[in-house]
Amino acid sequence: MNTHKALLTALLVPLGATLAVAPAAFAATPPVPTASASSAAAPVSPREAAAAAFRSPEAALGRVAHPLRTTEPRGDLADLRPFGRMVGDARVVGLGEATHSSHEFFTVKHRVFRYLVEEKGFRAFALEAPWSTGLRLDAYLLRGEGNLKQIMDEEFQGTYQWWNNAEYRDLLQWMRAYNVKHPKDPVRFVGDDNGFAGAELYDKVNAYAAAARPELAPRLAELYRGLRPVTDAETYVNDYLAKPLAERKELAERTGRAVQLLKQRPGKSADAEAHAWALQHATAIHQMTTLFTFDLNDPQGATEAMRYRDRIMADNVAWWQRQTGDKILLAAHNSHIALKTYVPGTHPRAQGDFLREQLGRGYLSVGLTFDRGSFNAFGQDGGVRRFTVGPAAPGTIEHTLDRVRHRDFVVDLRNAPAAARTWLTTPRTVKNIGTAYPWSGDNPQIRLAETHDVIIHLQRVEAAHMLK
Repeated sequence: MNTHKALLTALLVPLGATLAVAPAAFAATPPVPTASASSAAAPVSPREAAAAAFRSPEAALGRVAHPLRTTEPRGDLADLRPFGRMVGDARVVGLGEATHSSHEFFTVKHRVFRYLVEEKGFRAFALEAPWSTGLRLDAYLLRGEGNLKQIMDEEFQGTYQWWNNAEYRDLLQWMRAYNVKHPKDPVRFVGDDNGFAGAELYDKVNAYAAAARPELAPRLAELYRGLRPVTDAETYVNDYLAKPLAERKELAERTGRAVQLLKQRPGKSADAEAHAWALQHATAIHQMTTLFTFDLNDPQGATEAMRYRDRIMADNVAWWQRQTGDKILLAAHNSHIALKTYVPGTHPRAQGDFLREQLGRGYLSVGLTFDRGSFNAFGQDGGVRRFTVGPAAPGTIEHTLDRVRHRDFVVDLRNAPAAARTWLTTPRTVKNIGTAYPWSGDNPQIRLAETHDVIIHLQRVEAAHMLK
């Protein structure tokens, strides 16, 4: 991939090719040490063998794991009631994925969101997509504005193309149908990412200024001069990254001044709601320009950009939750919704870490793991490829989870039996497949109990059905 394509891969959708893509295969860490030859030769009674098996982490987890009837979104949801108890009073539930393009990860999100909407009062679905994309999809869901296929084709392209799939189309169609039936209590869509700021944001900020703060309109127009996109997102960001770093910093300084202008004298109380949204839209513009002030050709600069991006995604989700009161399902990669980063060397803090800091136990982290199967990702030639991985190697997290007595299941790690605690708090290798495959962070080691509150494990996944 060329430099800008690689930067887009890493920044617009997480864990891509910029940061030291390496030809790493799915080599797991060495198996957990086994008993010595002499001890292995010692006779073991059936009772002792049964007791040892009962103390194994997979047996211990099996006692508290709850099977899933299906990974598909339709049909009875009774098997998710234990998951609902795990959610408790959480206001934001982060639901991850171990790849960015596997069918079952998307359908599980649909199924879980449907349950949370119908049984737990959740009303928003957040995705790592631009804030402006979220506004456009939200207008479609609320009022039927636009054509869904056109919106997805225009918004989910370039490095966002992973979301242009049949599975998310089905989810959005379900959300729209729900809103037609419940117009006074709708579900909403949130884009929390800062890799692009669409024309909608500039139009909304300028419309607010013209109506409520006309004295600011000429100044805002000058500060935003040349920034409003007139091309698609991928072309816009490629062109933007081609600008000298000094110019990008000057543009970020201008968008920062626009935010400060809007913060001054916000208007009468009757205008508070409109002002809050206009200020957030201006902030989203500034978030994009600030992201691109980091020197992405410098490893330290790229690392700090990753930290900034995860913090901003958390800020945007928390802002929506505070502003609307909506309880939110947050869809992102496992490494984003995690409580601790998967790859500290290149991604210092995760979105979930920031959300736990802001919301406390109001944030729940749910990781999605799998043993084997297929997924779509960028290959080393920059093209979209379908990859398949076999069963997880001994010693890995998935190898043990796949030996729990249920095929697909959900388990609350916070209440795991003592027999599983040592295993859960020991660093072990886990699949961490991003937008490009392979890359240097494919097989990090994490302490599962410190990284997620809950795990949904699937035995097998298949590549998602991309629409374009």
